[in-house]
Amino acid sequence: MEKTRGFEIVKGYENKGINLPIRKTKRAAAYDIEAAEDVIVPVYKPGIKPTLIPTGLKAYCQDDECFLLLSRSGGPKKGLLTPHGLGLIDADYYENPNNDGHLFVQVFNCSDHELLIKKGDAIAQVLFMKYLICDGDNATGTRQGGFGSTDKQ
Repeated sequence: MEKTRGFEIVKGYENKGINLPIRKTKRAAAYDIEAAEDVIVPVYKPGIKPTLIPTGLKAYCQDDECFLLLSRSGGPKKGLLTPHGLGLIDADYYENPNNDGHLFVQVFNCSDHELLIKKGDAIAQVLFMKYLICDGDNATGTRQGGFGSTDKQ
């Protein structure tokens, strides 16, 4: 069977009890993803970098698709915010040589105390989407790395 879109466990997390994402209801648009390990998220202060929470997952989709890594609605109630509100992941991030396409969720903690994210906590959601390209588009580059690597093309 040819793969269309879905999730797999990244190298190094095969035996760590990672749950593949699911939709909770039949009309839900996105798939909930969980933290792959316990992570302490420090309180935000100017100059701090986002905390990266590993998911132990990679995702695949068709060449004319991408997926969005979105905040969960309950995150802000806890003080957990994503720096961009969402992350856009291209189809060619899957199995890249730098990190096997491992999905990480970037977060800031805007509460007044450290937050403990526990393994198995739902931390974000993934929405698969088709995209369009402009007339005359002639992109020919290929991904050479992982997170943020298209800036280096």
